[in-house]
Parts: sequence; C-alpha cells; structure tokens
Amino acid sequence: MDLRALGESFIAMLENMGIPEGWVLLINWVLGALAVLVVALLLAIFLIWYERKIAGRVQDRLGPNRVGPWGLIQPFADALKLLTKEDITPDKADRITYNLAPIIAVFHILMLFLVIPFADKVVGANINVGVLFLMAFGALGTLAMLMAGWSSRNKYALLGGFRVVAQLLSYEIPVGLAMLTVVMLRGSMNLNTIAQGQGGVFGLGWYVWILPAVFVLYFVAALAEGERAPFDLLEAESEIVAGYNIEYSAMKFAWFYLAFFLNTWVLSAVAVTLFFGGWQGPFAAQLPILGVFYFFLKVFIMFFVFAWVRATFPRLRIDQMMSFCWKALVPMGLALFLAVAIVLKLGLPSAATNALLFIVNVVILFATLKLLGNYTKDLSHNKNKRLFAPELPRL
Repeated sequence: MDLRALGESFIAMLENMGIPEGWVLLINWVLGALAVLVVALLLAIFLIWYERKIAGRVQDRLGPNRVGPWGLIQPFADALKLLTKEDITPDKADRITYNLAPIIAVFHILMLFLVIPFADKVVGANINVGVLFLMAFGALGTLAMLMAGWSSRNKYALLGGFRVVAQLLSYEIPVGLAMLTVVMLRGSMNLNTIAQGQGGVFGLGWYVWILPAVFVLYFVAALAEGERAPFDLLEAESEIVAGYNIEYSAMKFAWFYLAFFLNTWVLSAVAVTLFFGGWQGPFAAQLPILGVFYFFLKVFIMFFVFAWVRATFPRLRIDQMMSFCWKALVPMGLALFLAVAIVLKLGLPSAATNALLFIVNVVILFATLKLLGNYTKDLSHNKNKRLFAPELPRL
C-alpha cells in the first residue's frame, strides 16, 4: 500500500466528480490532517493507559482498573474531566504566545509522523532528508516550552523554560550524532531506505548488532529529549512547582500532556527504524500489512523499556544531568562518529567492516563506562573527605 498512490487515486476520484481543483486540494489536506490528528489522539490515549499499567506492575500496584474492563476507559474519563475544567489565563500573560505554545508542542510532534515509515511505502512523505526533517521539527518542542515559560509571566515558569533550553538543546547533540552515525553507515537520510538496509533472517541485519554503543548513546539521550526519568526535570512533579507549564490548566495542560506521550512514541519509532530494522520481518516485503504489525510491535516493546526506566530510576540533579551530557555523552558521540567514519573509509569487505565496527563500538562503550566509574569514584572520595575532615579551629 503506497500512501502517495492512494492519495492520488482519491484526488482523481474527486476531480471526476466535477469538483474544482482548489477545493479538491483543500478537501485532501483537511482529511489528511484530520486522519493524522485522530490517529495521534487515539494512540496517546492508549499510551497513557499502557504506561500507567506498566508503572503499576513495576511498582507493585494495579494501575487503572476501575473505569471499563482493565481500566481501558480511564483515559477517556480523564480527558472528559480536563474538558470540563476551567480554562485559566494569567492576567499579565502574553496571551498570543501563551495560547500558541501548547499548539506548537503538539504540532511539531504530528509533523514527525509524516516521515516515519510504518511499512514499505506506507509513509506519509517519503523524502530523502527524513533524518534532517526529524532533527529540524524536533527542535520546535524546545521553542514551545520556552514560549510557555516566558509568556506565563511567572518566575517559576520562566526558570522552567530556562531549564528546557539547557537540557533539550544539550541532549540534542548526542541524539543528532547517533542519528548521523547511522546515516553515514547507510549512506542515506531517507528513513525508509535505512529500514530497508536492515534485512536478514531473525534480525541479524539490524544496526543495533553493528553499532551497539551508538544505540546506547541514542537511548540514553532520548530519555532526556523525551523528558523521561531520570532526566525529567522539565516537569518535576515532586518539586514545589511543575516547571514551564505551571500556569496551564484544563485542555491547554492536556495538550502538553499529549505531546509528552506522543514524543516518547516518536522517539521509540525512530529507534526502531534506525536500529531494529523498522518494518522488516518475515514476509513483510510481500505483505505490507505485516510490516505495519512488526513495526508497531517493536515500537511498543521499545516504549515499554522507556516506561520501565521511568518507573524505576530516581531523578538526577540538574548539575549531574548537564555534566553527564557534556562530559560523557557528547565526547562518546564524537568518538563514535569519527571511529565509524574511519572504519568505513578503509574500504574493507562488508563482513570485515561490520565486525570492526562492532569491536570499535564495544571498546568506546567500555572506555566511556570506565571513565564514568573513575569520575563518580573521585566525586564520592572528595565528598567523603569533606564530610570527615577535621573541624578548623575557630578564631
């Protein structure tokens, strides 16, 4: 099933009905936008239930279990509650920017759906710069959160907006380096082409086996990019205030909540496309519907890992989070990028290149872990020296 061919057939049908060309294009765009919005809303509602169930089991709780069978209707009840809540806007807020921020937060996520290949040729826009498109529109989320913090005219919200810039812009660097390393290996920025290059029986051609350290780099940085624990300082509910969205209520707050879950799903989908073969699976090339099934199965498994980490690990301090990015992840990403470029430049046979790439990845990963261990050991030693140092005589 080629979505572009399907769209062209629909346009031809409308034109045969005698509808003017301008109205045909408008109807096509409106229906396409509504389809993406409906699918995204239903997906987000299911993801909320899915993650709450995972967190409940991990933390020895039941999770949603009252409204509907297995609590499936609980997210709909929560959405209805938010629809009936009072929408409050601060008196001194910049109303245009304040109201535009949650729209941009959701809009930039919906735009990312366009280039994700759900199966062979089942992609909204099969463009040759799909990875660049992801990086460009992914950065709009930072702008939306900064707009929300600044336009609220609340000092706590403004500080939350500053933390957005510090965290997300910093962690975009290792995410970008990981994605560009895969691009360099495949020789294409087209996400469908990257997925097609990972064929093989039982997933033996997946890039995660060739570039394990690059996947670890992407996964850890994606936790911060998706505002997931232990890097969820942008919306730290255990603090006095939640952050940049403290002044938002009702459906405006729900839009940020929606963007949070959809962003995690998109990060999971990108990880599956880049490292786990995307839609690749037995007979997926012959039956595209099987490719869609394989893709969603892999994405939900990856989403489970994201939710598992969020329900397990405690939150870092802001200084620890920033130090970890600039002192560990960024150097690791640069080392991996240069090492992969050198190995590919050698021009070895495919099997030898893959084996050498795997060895280089393992060496860089263990070297990074060793340096992190020494760094944390030194920090602990210095802290103990300060705690047990003899008290200086008072003058």
